[in-house]
Amino acid sequence: MIGSCLCYLLLPAARLCRALSDAFFTCRKNALLAKSSSPQVEGGFAMAPRGLDQEEREGLLHQWREEGASRLPASINEGPPLEKGLASGSLALLMASPEEQRDAASEDKWSNVQLSDLRATETLEEPFSDLAGIAGEEQLEGVDGTVWTAVPMQAGPQFADCAVLPVGTLATERWEEDPAVVAWSIAPESLPEEEAPVWPFEGLGQLQPPPVEIPYHEILWREWEDLSVQSDPQGLDSGEAPQFQFTVMSYNILAQDLVQQSSELYLHCHPDILNWNYRFSNLVQEFQHWDPDILCLQEVQEDHYWEQLEPTLRMMGFICFYKRRTGCKTDGCAVCYKHTRFRLLCASPVEYFRPGLELLNRDNVGLVLLLQPLVPESLGQITVGPLCVANTHVLYNPRRGDVKLAQVAILLAEVDKVARLADGSYCPIILCGDLNSVPDSPLYNFIRSGQLQYQGMPAWKVSGQEDFSHQLYQRKLLTPLWPSSLGITDSCQYITPCQPKRSERRRYGRDFLLRFRFCDSACQRPVGLVLIEGVTDARPERPVGWSQSVPEADIPDPEPFFPRSSGTIQHSLNLTSVYSHFLPQQGRPEVTTMPLGLGATVDYIFFSAEPCENGHRASESGRRLYRDGALKLLGRLSLLSEDVLWAANGLPNPFCSSDHLCLLASFGMEVTAP
Repeated sequence: MIGSCLCYLLLPAARLCRALSDAFFTCRKNALLAKSSSPQVEGGFAMAPRGLDQEEREGLLHQWREEGASRLPASINEGPPLEKGLASGSLALLMASPEEQRDAASEDKWSNVQLSDLRATETLEEPFSDLAGIAGEEQLEGVDGTVWTAVPMQAGPQFADCAVLPVGTLATERWEEDPAVVAWSIAPESLPEEEAPVWPFEGLGQLQPPPVEIPYHEILWREWEDLSVQSDPQGLDSGEAPQFQFTVMSYNILAQDLVQQSSELYLHCHPDILNWNYRFSNLVQEFQHWDPDILCLQEVQEDHYWEQLEPTLRMMGFICFYKRRTGCKTDGCAVCYKHTRFRLLCASPVEYFRPGLELLNRDNVGLVLLLQPLVPESLGQITVGPLCVANTHVLYNPRRGDVKLAQVAILLAEVDKVARLADGSYCPIILCGDLNSVPDSPLYNFIRSGQLQYQGMPAWKVSGQEDFSHQLYQRKLLTPLWPSSLGITDSCQYITPCQPKRSERRRYGRDFLLRFRFCDSACQRPVGLVLIEGVTDARPERPVGWSQSVPEADIPDPEPFFPRSSGTIQHSLNLTSVYSHFLPQQGRPEVTTMPLGLGATVDYIFFSAEPCENGHRASESGRRLYRDGALKLLGRLSLLSEDVLWAANGLPNPFCSSDHLCLLASFGMEVTAP
């Protein structure tokens, strides 16, 4: 046994010390096995709960000193104090009495800590590959509470009776060398793998070694939730009412410049998986797999868009529109659609920056497109109404909820203008984006319920991202929230373009005004009127039988009046969310991102729906109730919970190449005959 341990003398000094430490722990345990009267069990393992007596321990130590220590290299005896102390401590454990062993139940833990400290001080030029094939130690706890140690006997004579690092540690080292080895695959095929050895014990079940790789495709698996009946291959619903079906994806793909500017947020990621080429390949595979008809992207870096994203998406059949953030920012938003499914009617880029307004001095942007669905000619003369698609990325700052509300109001005003039809109604609307606000926050409820009373509300409370109630100074929202010079009403509508001109409006002509010349107000002398002979001294006399009878229909309508400073903002778009923001099967909230390891939902897909009869009465959660309208939700891609993302080492990871999850939903639009 001692001779086999001295095989490590050929190793370098630092590695030799570590190998000796592991070897002597194993020698002590193998000595226990050799002295045990227990029969050897299946698989080449032996177990014994009893230790050596005092004479055997002293003899074993003396024999080692005579035969082994004398042949150690000088570099070991003259090594660092930490290494020599560790070797001495390892040998001292052989001298411990059974009572001391039971009192120090954590001696193996102590030794492992010492070994970890030693390994941390070493600088190895190459991996410890010559010991990688040695099986590890497994500790089992028997029925009677006795701690059993199982050591697999090696067939090779060189490493007989010796054991080193556990399999789990070696697997971890191999993983840390290259964490970006798992390619993105939604449904990967099962690859043939070597069957892991099973270590049998009588009455103790089966033991499996730890896995070598993290199964990202299993941990991050997302189910498709079908909310509709089966559809036909033409993209039209096979039910009684035909529908034009399409899918929409919203995705914050994480601009590479922002990764470098905020590197402290991604310390948990290996540099390889943060490389843009690696992430771009994963993102494209995601687009190809889910194959959406409309793609709304946020944090799209401008140079990457024009050099890689736009050419790639064009080859996939998309027509893309991009809006870079104002100022010196290098990223922006993009909306892409399949040219075989839609035709562009109009595109409106939205800038939230307004010079001279402190409330709107940020560089966030949005995009609003009006698309016309294309129906195959083989289906005959059927038509589908237009579709309004909006995409935005709202300011992140949790303290500036006033800025967030103003940006959302500008976007809703643009959507109101683009989606309004000739009869004053709205076409179906889909609003996507990263709103940097959590569910049930005031901003979220404003979009869903269409109304918000903001007077006196702390600005940090608008988005609900963080709680700053403990701070002495808190910015509060005052009326009016934005100045009238912005040109947007409290109903989130443009003042001039959003008000249609009325052709029946009348002017105050002479004939019309003469009808009021003998009214009570005209016949009453005004107080303080200066008396002028022949001018103001005459009193008008009413003709006999005169009566003030002006039809109400002839009275012209007053100019539209927009009330301000009411402390309330509202909109009339009737939007609801695709997701419920809660996973009922797991009993946990949904998560779309994990900043600093904390899961949150900030990404949304809203769509227009019809409010229920009791829609103006809030539900138990404070939200307005909706039902399907011209736009029907047919399905969605499920989200994940925070603990699931923790199991995958957060975001990004080798499977998901952004710090956000993508959102995907399927919709159906009503098809009408001409």
